[in-house]
This record gives sequence, structure tokens and C-alpha cells, in this order.
Amino acid sequence: MKETLYKLVTSQGGMGTLGLTDILLNLSVAGVLSVLIYISYRASHSGAVYSARFNVSLIMLTLVTTTVMCVIGNNIALSLGMVGALSIVRFRTAIKDPRDTSYIFWTVAVGICCGVSDYLVALVGSLFLFVFLILFGFVRDNERVLIIIRGTGKALRQTEPLLEQHFSRRARLRVHNMDHEDRAESIYELSSSLLESAQKRGGDLREQLFRVEGLDSVSIIRQEDEITQ
Repeated sequence: MKETLYKLVTSQGGMGTLGLTDILLNLSVAGVLSVLIYISYRASHSGAVYSARFNVSLIMLTLVTTTVMCVIGNNIALSLGMVGALSIVRFRTAIKDPRDTSYIFWTVAVGICCGVSDYLVALVGSLFLFVFLILFGFVRDNERVLIIIRGTGKALRQTEPLLEQHFSRRARLRVHNMDHEDRAESIYELSSSLLESAQKRGGDLREQLFRVEGLDSVSIIRQEDEITQ
């Protein structure tokens, strides 16, 4: 039994000795499918969320995974050693969009399939994911908006009924700060769609707020890093 397990672990397997033609074919198919991933990512991301460098790194990740799989093949001992070597790697790249994680898994899956020459699974899976992400990739979050109001404590108390009327009591007061000199700051949170509909229905909110005496500034901060004052 021990000898059987030893032979199983130390055996190279058929995939550990790929020829040059097989390696080039695996990398070529992986490169073509990675371009499909590139197009899908570019089509479903826009604005500040889109990162050209991250999109290019998806192609590189697909090719790197394919290369690693060509080396590992069916060699269990080599695969265990590769897992141990990669376990020391720590990634600190911030993910801007939750969908980026799915694209990373997509590239890894394509790389694994191409590395073991299973082109049919890689092709069918990529086409299915491509259509799925193109159809649902344009789904956007209900972006949050912060309204920051600064001024005297008396002025901020007068703005509360204005905001309640303007947003039909749907704006949430998240922060309210006040110092000993009666300088205050209030931060309200609401959805981007609520802000747009309220602006169309009730006019410019900032003009109405600045009619209150003692108000210093009104800032509207959106999730997409667009700031208006």
C-alpha cells in the first residue's frame, strides 16, 4: 500500500512532459480566451470603476495559470509543492468592484482548463460567462450620496425641516457634530436616485439651504468620487 501511494505521488503523469507544440497550443487558446475576458471586462465597466491595468493583468493571469498547469500536469508531488510555495504570497490589491473577484476566478479557471488541454470546457464556460456578464454587467448599485452641511448650530436646526420636506423624510442623518463655539456639521445619507428625483421635483437643494442665515457650506459627495459644492 505504501509503495502504491509513493508511486502515485512521485509519478510524473502524462501531462508533466508536454511537447513544445502542446505548450504553444495551450498558451494560444488561453490567449484567445483571455482576450474574450478582456472585452467582457471593458464592456461591463465604465468610469472610475474601470481599470485598464487590472484588465491587462487578467490576460497575464490567464497565461500564467496556463503555464503553471503545464508544469504541474498530473504530478501530485509538484502540485503540493506549488501550493506550499504560493501560500507565502500575500496580495494587498484593493478590489474596487465586487465583480472583479469573479473575473479573477474566470481567468484562473480558463488557465487551468487550457493548461490540461481541456479546451472544450474552457470555450463553453467562457462563452457562457461572456454572455452572462454582458447581460448583467451593466447592473449598478443604488449609489449612495452624502450631503455635508456646515454652519452654526441654529442654522443647521433650521435646515432639518427643509431636508425632510425636500426628500420626503427619506434622508438619514448619520453624523451630527457641534463644538463649544456653536459651529456644527451634519451628514445625511441618501440614494443617488432619490437625490435626482428630489432635484427635479423641488429644484436645487443648495439654493434653498443657502437662504438660511449662518450656513457656511453644503457639499454633495457621490460614491463615484464626484464632488460638488
